Amino acid sequence: MRLPCGTFNESYASDMAIVRTRLQWGLLIAFAILLFASPLFVSEYWLSIANTIAIYLIAVAGLQILTGYCGQINLGQAAFMAVGAYTSGIMMRTFGLSFWASIPCAAIAAALAGVLFSLPAVRVKGFYLAMTTLAAQFIISWLCMHGGDITRGTFGLLISRPQLGDFVFNTEIRWFYLIVPVSLIMLLLARNITRTKAGRAFVAIRDNDLAAEIMGISLFKHKMLAFAICSVYAGVAGCLWANYLGIATYEHYTLMNSVWMLGMLIVGGFGSMMGVIYGTIFIKLLFEGVCTAAPAIADAIPAIGGAVFAALGLITVGLVIMLFLIYEPRGLNHRWEIIKGTYRLFPFSY
Repeated sequence: MRLPCGTFNESYASDMAIVRTRLQWGLLIAFAILLFASPLFVSEYWLSIANTIAIYLIAVAGLQILTGYCGQINLGQAAFMAVGAYTSGIMMRTFGLSFWASIPCAAIAAALAGVLFSLPAVRVKGFYLAMTTLAAQFIISWLCMHGGDITRGTFGLLISRPQLGDFVFNTEIRWFYLIVPVSLIMLLLARNITRTKAGRAFVAIRDNDLAAEIMGISLFKHKMLAFAICSVYAGVAGCLWANYLGIATYEHYTLMNSVWMLGMLIVGGFGSMMGVIYGTIFIKLLFEGVCTAAPAIADAIPAIGGAVFAALGLITVGLVIMLFLIYEPRGLNHRWEIIKGTYRLFPFSY
């Protein structure tokens, strides 16, 4: 990472640190204070949006490790979220476990599902890999729909609200102080995973798998590991999402959700955890903005028809992703890096 003019690293610890300068520490502390104080002056509506974004950040961070760092496309991330959601629901309803005990169960179950479907996936690439993960999406969705009394079919699993002693998580504010810290911890773990030996192997496989194999990197082992990590993140996100909504149903984990999560990576930028944050927030706020504005636009222009405005959110997001692929293929994170580079080189224009 480049530093501002006149700032140098004088030790290995400072060179490897994520937060390096006093300004960065100051901004980080100020952001943390503002973030955790926001429920005091933000409405329930915006808190619900923040909670949704925080849950999706976890799932997209896992997808970033697999797709952005290891180069393995995944069109079934929502299905692995469903595995975590249903596992949590079954553990709590059938076996009487608490929400806190169901989280590791959901992560393990999703990891096992990811490893199972990675066995054929690690041997193919490109279009065939996309089809393999797409098959995982449909197979898991079918199992959720036809699971009988285990998954409750189309009715879904009703899940009681989690609690800590007498403290029940039944309001947006209480969920905010649970979901956001978990999301931040998972993002930090993902950031550090990418800096490990395995993380560097992922990048080598993404850039050139043949060269990586010649260097002694086991493609099978590391691709399977990337699928497992990605699925663990999806399982945790699915567990939180199901408990947050109070129900686990396959309707919340469709192929479209998997596609939108991939779109969040495209908008934010592949190969960067900051891109996960930028892309997820951008797409989610865009969805909310379009859904809010669509009824007013439909009333103003009745001749176009209500069906068009009902799909305006999907049309807009799809168009935005296309524009990013054409004009900013490296995502918002790349644009932000350019802005930061300008600051670091100031006052030298070059």
